[in-house]
Amino acid sequence: MDKLLNILRKYDYLVVFVLLTALSLVLMSRTTDYQRSRLVAWSNSIVGSWYQGISSVGGYFGLKAENDRLAAENSALRAQLAESYISYTDSVFTVNDTVYRQRYAYTEARVIKNSWTQQDNYIMINKGADRGIKVDQAVISPDGIVGIVVSTSRNFATIMPVLHSDSRNSVKVRRTGVSGSLVWDGIDYRYAQVVDITTAYQINPGDTIVTSGQANDFPEGIPVGYVESAETNQGTGFYKVHVRLATDFNKLDHVYVIDNRFREEQQALMAEITNK
Repeated sequence: MDKLLNILRKYDYLVVFVLLTALSLVLMSRTTDYQRSRLVAWSNSIVGSWYQGISSVGGYFGLKAENDRLAAENSALRAQLAESYISYTDSVFTVNDTVYRQRYAYTEARVIKNSWTQQDNYIMINKGADRGIKVDQAVISPDGIVGIVVSTSRNFATIMPVLHSDSRNSVKVRRTGVSGSLVWDGIDYRYAQVVDITTAYQINPGDTIVTSGQANDFPEGIPVGYVESAETNQGTGFYKVHVRLATDFNKLDHVYVIDNRFREEQQALMAEITNK
């Protein structure tokens, strides 16, 4: 109590000034409707600006959690897409029974290290063997193809992106279905090249390139990029197609690692044929 009295004595002029100011504002607000409305508008403006500032700051700090939530939600939704399943239709007596078994599962992960200016680039993600990540699994972004898992530890995994001299992925022109191989010349991270497409088929600027589904890694139809131009390699009968990649590797943040649940079965069957 003594401390409170000492504070009042020390700042008595300021306290009196504040009280008189508050009293004058109250009296003014009661005098006319115009003055009352101006005071209310002024107070609302101050309070609104204050809450807007708080909301903006809170929203900024909540972005990471929101992005993580959305990425996890997208991973679950991708696993429900039709191309993530294999359809079996068995005719038993006179009843057709169609059963769907999931072929592809998706695990969301965050990029913690990334390079895109080297001849041979690599990406590291924050999930590894403990979360089911395996070598040779395909990796995509929300926009398109990223690369293949090449090594794992318990908590991390390394990806060879399409921006690597050894990268080679089976792709096709969505409009025609003609297949080729995606490679990178090491020059510009925004572009790659598609080779092995015969000149017997027309390639148009703007054509969409997607994964072919012929390999055991990427599902069919994942966006790869868009044709910028197509050059004819003289004497070969094949195009060299310049493609603007769908994935911006300079802004890569969240990715999805794809588990082909039938991969081992497919590999075993191919090995059986090869060894004959």
